[in-house]
Amino acid sequence: MGRVTERRKVIRIRDGVISTRPDTLVAEEPLEIRLNGKPLAITMRTPGDDFALAAGFLVSEGVFGRADEVQNIVYCAGATVDGSNTYNVVDVRTAPGVVLPDITLERNVYTTSSCGLCGKASLDAVRTTARWAIDDGADAPPVRLEPALLAGLPDRLRAAQRVFDRTGGLHAAALFTEDGELLDVREDVGRHNAVDKLVGRALQRGDLPLSRTILLVSGRASFELAQKAVMAGIPVLAAVSAPSSLAVDLAAETGLTLVGFLRGPSMNVYAGEHRIALRAAAAQG
Repeated sequence: MGRVTERRKVIRIRDGVISTRPDTLVAEEPLEIRLNGKPLAITMRTPGDDFALAAGFLVSEGVFGRADEVQNIVYCAGATVDGSNTYNVVDVRTAPGVVLPDITLERNVYTTSSCGLCGKASLDAVRTTARWAIDDGADAPPVRLEPALLAGLPDRLRAAQRVFDRTGGLHAAALFTEDGELLDVREDVGRHNAVDKLVGRALQRGDLPLSRTILLVSGRASFELAQKAVMAGIPVLAAVSAPSSLAVDLAAETGLTLVGFLRGPSMNVYAGEHRIALRAAAAQG
């Protein structure tokens, strides 16, 4: 696993019996993201897929929408005073001609592993204009999802979480087709980082916009996660826990289908119900 996990000594108490043993923990380290050489953001993340994380973050900031807009992404040599490379600083270079949006509008550039970007001055400051409308793809019938298909996705995500099995300390995000096929899954201490890694890998493959896909996250659905789905052109966001009120508002405004408390056959549909086969679910009930 490399830097993804670390070992620490722990005192274990079980039924009054005390023992000492090594425990496997998920690694958490800072990653500074620079854009054309200038510091932009610092996020606490699980090392791995750092270039995809940076690329996906910049998709959500409205910088990138196509792979050819990225000139290169590199780790910064000499990131410390002694000139060594910590592999905790990446520099993203835009291709010639890429026009940068205003991505420094009244916000704190520090992000945590739990909440994503914090310190936004207002709702308007984070409602970045998306490149694509949330639709189901041109010249194709609307996405129509059976509740039973959605109900089976959390177990498939859980089965694909390799590092969680060893640490129990990671969030995950997965991308599925409308037929329930697992396309990709990423893990991180931050749910927003896991989504950025998914979106960044899709950008690198030239797969944006991610029309006709389902994004599933292992925790709650925050406003920022809804925004990341919208910026990547994803029509359906599902979460195993609760959404925030702003996430529901954004979903309603943009046409995003937002599902929360997805646990077994139970779920709440907060917006975009036109993509869910509600009558079929009622008939089965």
